Amino acid sequence: MKNSVLEVASLLLEKLFFMSNLRLFGSGAAGGEDEKRSGFSEIKSFLRGDVLEVPRTHLTHYGIYLGDNRVAHLMPDILLALTDDKGLTQKVVSNKRLILGVIGKVASIRVDTVEDFAYGADILVNHLDEFLEKKALVNEEVARRAEKRLGMTSYSLLWNNCEHFVTYCRYGTPFSPQADKFCENVKIIIRDQRSVLASAVLGLASIVCLGLASYATIPAIFIPFCLWMVG
Repeated sequence: MKNSVLEVASLLLEKLFFMSNLRLFGSGAAGGEDEKRSGFSEIKSFLRGDVLEVPRTHLTHYGIYLGDNRVAHLMPDILLALTDDKGLTQKVVSNKRLILGVIGKVASIRVDTVEDFAYGADILVNHLDEFLEKKALVNEEVARRAEKRLGMTSYSLLWNNCEHFVTYCRYGTPFSPQADKFCENVKIIIRDQRSVLASAVLGLASIVCLGLASYATIPAIFIPFCLWMVG
């Protein structure tokens, strides 16, 4: 029973994380050729094993530079579950493929050019080192770790995303400050007693509109009670 509750809670958190950051997938993911050429005058300064960071609207996408204008990054892609045709799956992942891949939890750690990885956005190099204040592994070891992980993988916004991949390669342990921050924000909301009042009001409204059916009354009582107990 405990495991089932944890699985449901994890699923709800992932869906909230996905919905709250949905704008990510539409921002900068379909830039023109002029956009793709911008921000790459420093490619020659990238070192094999560097962490490349591309800021988006709400989230940040990460990859490991492998040299020769190649970046390894974890990318959701629904086509991986639908076809084995490498000619199709090796093409740059479109917004629709990416979103459906997130929902389907299917992804791969793939290699793309720097231009395709960034879609014209500015690139930060090894910013995580300063932000996390962690000691990085030797760059060559970072690149080797990334190359060993290439191929199909499961995907989870909270437990196995692109940030988990690069932190594993760069620091030896997978973690995601972005996902941790989101979970902390959820905790703050849950602990706020106004959430209990709001959920209770919505529950009463659903009962008024839908009647005393079990699918309306059970959530109307259960959700405010849970929020009250954990608050």
